[in-house]
Amino acid sequence: MNPDIHLVIRLQGLDSRISELEREIAALPKHIAEIEKALDGHQRRLEADRAALTANQKERKKLEGDIQVQEQKISKLRDQTLQAKTNEQYRAFQHEIEYCQQEIRKAEDRILDLMGESEPLDANVKAAETALKKEKEEVEAEKKKARGRSAADQKQLDELRRERAEVAHSVPPALDKLYERVRKKWHGVALAEVQDGRCMRCFITLRPQLFQNLRGGNDVLTCESCGRILYYNPPVDVEKDMTSGTRVDLPAPGGATSTATLRA
Repeated sequence: MNPDIHLVIRLQGLDSRISELEREIAALPKHIAEIEKALDGHQRRLEADRAALTANQKERKKLEGDIQVQEQKISKLRDQTLQAKTNEQYRAFQHEIEYCQQEIRKAEDRILDLMGESEPLDANVKAAETALKKEKEEVEAEKKKARGRSAADQKQLDELRRERAEVAHSVPPALDKLYERVRKKWHGVALAEVQDGRCMRCFITLRPQLFQNLRGGNDVLTCESCGRILYYNPPVDVEKDMTSGTRVDLPAPGGATSTATLRA
């Protein structure tokens, strides 16, 4: 394999990892915003339940006051009834008393309804308060974790960018320009491995002469279909190498080199 291709493979591996870290760092603020939005929604629902409970209690208090007023009226009307001088006056006082009693019954019925409504409201508020307190603690812990992760990612990203700059400096300018152009075209993936004479990115079979040239390892070649930079890892003759204990260096997709010793 052309030595410059080893550099580009390493460059591709660094660029892939850099892109992953950049996406992760960019996603963390969105993640924090989402959990804060969920927390805010739960807070608003709790406030709505509290407002409903407060309104319920306020209406009950008003109705209880109305009942007291009506009872006071009834007491006065009964005193006036005793002083009635005609049947018409007596019946008028009785009619007023009956009206006040009806208003009291309406108020009492409404109070019973409100009491029935207040029980689940009160339970919801207490449960929501407990759940919200726990959720706030979890959100703060998640935010702290996210900030720590973001800082660690940023540190690693800075290190990878420095390493990438060193590797890119070693790549011939023409190849670096080709790599950047193809990487931009294919959304970050500029290289393609060839297996069995086929580009493993677009899956088009290479012309025999192009494949032969690639196997020679002297030139930098690109796929005639997709335009990606090609590289070829010759298959290892396992049976042969097991008998000789051959030390084999295999270029890994990420740019590193893995070493294996094959023994009988």
